[in-house]
Amino acid sequence: MYDPLRAEDVLVQRLRTLHPSLIDLSTDRILRLLEAMGRPQAHLPPVIHIAGTNGKGSTTAFVRAIAEAAGLKVHVLTSPHLVRFVERVRVAGTLLTEARLEQLIEQAEVANADQPISFFEMTTAIALKAFTDTPADLCLIEVGLGGRFDGSNVFDHPAVTVITPVDYDHLELLGPDLSKIAWEKAGIMRPGVPCVSARQLDEARDVIEAEAQKLGAPLTTMGQEIDAFEEHGRLRVQLEERLLDLPAPSLFGPHQFDNAGLAVAAILKLGDPRIDEAAIAKGVAGAVWPARFQRLTAGPLGAKAAARGADLWIDGGHNPHAGRALAEAVGRLAAKDGRPVSLVVGMFARKDAQGFFAPFAPMNPALVTTTFDSPNAATAEDLAEAAEAVGLTPRTAPNLTEAVDLALATEGPPPHLILCGGLHFAGEALALSPETWPR
Repeated sequence: MYDPLRAEDVLVQRLRTLHPSLIDLSTDRILRLLEAMGRPQAHLPPVIHIAGTNGKGSTTAFVRAIAEAAGLKVHVLTSPHLVRFVERVRVAGTLLTEARLEQLIEQAEVANADQPISFFEMTTAIALKAFTDTPADLCLIEVGLGGRFDGSNVFDHPAVTVITPVDYDHLELLGPDLSKIAWEKAGIMRPGVPCVSARQLDEARDVIEAEAQKLGAPLTTMGQEIDAFEEHGRLRVQLEERLLDLPAPSLFGPHQFDNAGLAVAAILKLGDPRIDEAAIAKGVAGAVWPARFQRLTAGPLGAKAAARGADLWIDGGHNPHAGRALAEAVGRLAAKDGRPVSLVVGMFARKDAQGFFAPFAPMNPALVTTTFDSPNAATAEDLAEAAEAVGLTPRTAPNLTEAVDLALATEGPPPHLILCGGLHFAGEALALSPETWPR
């Protein structure tokens, strides 16, 4: 089997060892480090800052694709990475090189002068410094965790802020109430800076609206001032002044119509004349975002599925909201041909596995639970117990490869095989061959 260890893993191990996940409910540490590095956050092109529980990465991918279709050069910071750390930092459209990453780590550590700092704060500082190397037209910054005290919340005046759907996740840090989680996400808003929000549950919407009013941040909310919906297989985006008729989003699933519509509304807030309807259509139809209901045909797992006549999909959703979206997408896929559904699930132990499994109960898929290479991974047996609690009948396997073999070794028509439960688990599948590494 291919050994997925890569040269840059040494650099990532160094970052994680020297700079662990130190939780600090302020942005003092990252601001101190950025000051020592010359305040790179003040020397960037217009910034779109994106927070939320689900859909941040997909929304960012749509914004990037639209901007690049319009001819703009775009810096992007996302997290986590699936296979290689450099996936997090895209400089004017190109992934950061390992050689440049090593230089930036050294610069950041010298500037930090052995002061307490976290892995994500170091990552943010490295990315913002990298962005100052190369001119660009737009900078997309995805929040890592929460928003208000996140290491990315360092911009005095971003061009636009975006809040994707807010739901229950990371309760040990952000919760326990939805209103508290929404308050954390709303912390990226700034006075006078337009904010575009997805459809929200009432409790979250009320908090976001109150924070916007308090700050004087013009708020546009999906389902109120604007809307996005699927009609006859196309994306309609109802803006305040016009209706856009666009192709279906390139990313599969009904929830991606919402994410694409949110991205369209957000990028239009820039008022850049280069972003016309043709660029919007091209971007919506061409966005790429790995492990978000991604069809996997290459690599050893893709070969296994193809030999059985099955189609293999991977998705990084890991909470109840993501479970509902994924179950709806899988249901639509299966309804097209009536073939059975098989799930292979691996998940972090701290996640609400029962809440993730519950939306799948009505379709009663074949289910194999497994684990993966992380000290924080749930055991296959614990996941099976959570699945049984909602009425599913799981089998267990000791690792990903054996789980896929077990899921494919069924009688009857070849299944739609869905590998899901978290981005780390999806990344393990993509790491099996350089052929499937995100580019």
